[in-house]
Amino acid sequence: MATASTATAPTTTTAIAVPQIVAHRAEHEPSGFLSWVTTTDHKRIGIMYMVTTFVFFCLGGTEALMMRLQLGVPDNTLVTPQIYNQLFTMHGTTMIFLFVVPMMAGFANYFLPLMIGARDMAFPRLNALSYWLLLAGGIVFYASLFWNPPEAGWTSYPPLSGITYSPGGGQDAWIYLVHLTGLSSILGGINFYVTMATMRAPGMSWRRVPLFLWSVLAYAVMIIVAMPVIAAAVTMLLTDRHFGTHFFDATSGGTPLLWQDLFWFFGHPEVYIMILPGFGIISEVLPVFARKPIFGYPSIVAATVGIALLSLFVFAHHMFAAPIPRAVLIFMMLSSLTIGVPTGVKIFNWIATLWRGTIEFKTPLLFSVGFISLFIIGGISGVFLALFPVDWQLNETYFVVAHIHFVLVGGSVMTIFAGIYFWYPKITGRMLDERLGKLSFWLMFLGILATFMLQHIMGLEGMPRRVYEYSNVGSLAIDNLISTIGSFILAAGVLVTIINVWRSLKRGAIAGPDPWQANTLEWFTTSPPPVHNFDVVPRVRSLEPMKDYRREVQARTSSTPARGPATVPAGATQVGI
Repeated sequence: MATASTATAPTTTTAIAVPQIVAHRAEHEPSGFLSWVTTTDHKRIGIMYMVTTFVFFCLGGTEALMMRLQLGVPDNTLVTPQIYNQLFTMHGTTMIFLFVVPMMAGFANYFLPLMIGARDMAFPRLNALSYWLLLAGGIVFYASLFWNPPEAGWTSYPPLSGITYSPGGGQDAWIYLVHLTGLSSILGGINFYVTMATMRAPGMSWRRVPLFLWSVLAYAVMIIVAMPVIAAAVTMLLTDRHFGTHFFDATSGGTPLLWQDLFWFFGHPEVYIMILPGFGIISEVLPVFARKPIFGYPSIVAATVGIALLSLFVFAHHMFAAPIPRAVLIFMMLSSLTIGVPTGVKIFNWIATLWRGTIEFKTPLLFSVGFISLFIIGGISGVFLALFPVDWQLNETYFVVAHIHFVLVGGSVMTIFAGIYFWYPKITGRMLDERLGKLSFWLMFLGILATFMLQHIMGLEGMPRRVYEYSNVGSLAIDNLISTIGSFILAAGVLVTIINVWRSLKRGAIAGPDPWQANTLEWFTTSPPPVHNFDVVPRVRSLEPMKDYRREVQARTSSTPARGPATVPAGATQVGI
């Protein structure tokens, strides 16, 4: 009897004590602002990621609007060439290093443990360090506004980024930004990988992992592979600038082409680092509002892995105009065309998911469908640029500007807004206003089309990119004016969402634990979730565990099936179903 008592006591104590232990710890933790500064809770860190990066998004958007004002009419003198180059550099750097990539990390931080049934990340303190490194990088970068902002472009090609052409501290701030945000991303990527590999709920095999988490896994692996390369490149650039080395100095035996090789080995995977988590968000949103399972789960997983692998072998298609051998050009062209196949598989599966579904036209679905249409446009223009004879003609024109913005604004930004509208109820416990959400979508959708569609035509007419003025030739004046007006329509759409988020924090309808009748485990707990996420670790029996729980609750509460989907009660997290 003594042996039996000793064996069973720990199990009973552990099962009952989890919330009590958390409450005991909460009594001794800081409160108010200090509690946010010292937190290791993945949910708070995720919120800080999302809020911080959205602030940087607004800064980068303001810089873009200033550039569009300068280009709104021919021969404009609103800003000087130096200020325009600084705006151009700050905008591109901000959007890539301080918004899209860390915003995706914010979503992953908040929802990865919830979606796998874990109580936190594998390394909570490392998770907090990742955020503070990101914030430090942003502060260092924007502090350069007070002395001499960088003006070598977000790609910082030598010799423009060398000490001769960029003698001020702004270029050094750019280098430190890349170091700090890169280290933040690497630590975050390691944390995501380990958490997914070791902390999944019972029954969650790799074949039952949500598609968003598959995209986060690919995102993490690409970061771990690609980020050290750009870290090495910017270290070499720093030593060229201040310690007498000549890695990129052609006058002393170096070569600027080495910078391009290193930068784009990071830069092209970076494109997919920015878009793959967005693909995962879309793969979670569509089946919820189509009221049917995702079409072709295995093929979407295979496409995700395929895109991640192929992205490492196509970096030189950004260098088609550089002096590289024809055989390399052909290989990179074929690889670039090949990567369109798994992307096309995803698009086909998303459309098939919507086909004959019981579609509910909520705001998250609108942003998802808008993303698909805009991303297809960006993908088609990308096929043209993947052909190196065509790229030779279009490489330094506004056609490339149009392509990259359809991919990243019509792609990444639209998926981020889909995620905001989809998961806001879970984060805050409040619903966003649907009317404002739909207004925001249509303003952003039409603004993107008006801003970037005509830029394809500008490029075909020969307008170079990275220029701060142009002559009144052909239709450039009217095209640029329409593009500028479109940019302010797009900004108005973003502003509507900001107002919606702010108003709904206090006045939004109460969401409940599962307002969308969704499929994955984050909806199993309360909205917002408690500190410990789950009172008991949920068990996963299929790819859509929430459907299983709703059926079980329905079976327990009624002997006859109710009309419509059953909802898991808020107390379901405490009964261990």
